[in-house]
Amino acid sequence: GRTLSGQTGEAFYASIRHSKPMCVGLNCALGASHMKPFVERLSKAAECFVHVYSNAGLPNAMGGYDDTPADMAEQNKVFFENGWLN
Repeated sequence: GRTLSGQTGEAFYASIRHSKPMCVGLNCALGASHMKPFVERLSKAAECFVHVYSNAGLPNAMGGYDDTPADMAEQNKVFFENGWLN
């Protein structure tokens, strides 16, 4: 996974580290389940708070979303259980 500029999450953090950010985070159009490895690696690199804005994944063929709030809660739970977010 890379940012739109082509950086890994760790490289992105390294490029902003000098500014001593209070918080750094990720947003993903694919949903929380696809964010796990990236959140884990960023949380290990960051010297500040880490946050996540996950969403319900890509829309289905009808333009709706298949993930329910309960699905999203379950998928995001791994971030908290592993201490990756603050």
